[in-house]
Amino acid sequence: MKIVAYIRVSTQRQGMSGLGLEAQQDAIRNHLSSTGAAMVGEYIEVETGKGANAINKRPQLAAALAHAKAEKATLVVAKLDRLARNVLFIATLMESGVKFRALDLPEANEFTIHLMAAFGQFEAKRISERTKDALKAAKARGVKLGITGAANIAAANAALVAGADEFAASMAGQVRAMQAAGMTQRHMVKHLNELGVKTSRGNAWSLAGINALLKRVDSL
Repeated sequence: MKIVAYIRVSTQRQGMSGLGLEAQQDAIRNHLSSTGAAMVGEYIEVETGKGANAINKRPQLAAALAHAKAEKATLVVAKLDRLARNVLFIATLMESGVKFRALDLPEANEFTIHLMAAFGQFEAKRISERTKDALKAAKARGVKLGITGAANIAAANAALVAGADEFAASMAGQVRAMQAAGMTQRHMVKHLNELGVKTSRGNAWSLAGINALLKRVDSL
């Protein structure tokens, strides 16, 4: 089997996703080692990827797709959200005729990936709306946003919560896939650490960390 690797480093979200360049490369190398597949190309992109027309804004992805199509290879990413969490984008990618695989969802079919993308898009919208509502409420209470001081502690806390929620939303698809596979929390910890996925603070996963993530995903 031949693969073309696509690695995206988002300048705005890399720290939040916890999956940087080296971790993605490690996950893909592990995949090659375990399957015996041959990598015929590797494409690295630095882009925000925001919006349904992300393919048009990612020349490296366009090149990776063209290469995979010419070689009749599979496009491989370490994690589904390295492509996008936008349903229209995923649908456009599927219609390109190129097979692709997300290593965090190895058994996923097209229907599953559509569902995960839909969940991610829905949750991202909810987080955005919740953050806007929190900021409006803080402003209505007289909090001067953007100015330091004790009066803004509540706003700062709200931002921290929103950040944690955003990270949980980015992990929700993977969490649900692991739950569907019947993984215990201990197995989830091992699975994420083997893939090189980090916590929101860039650390390795622990039972306490996975437990906190599961609770936050359930609350979204």
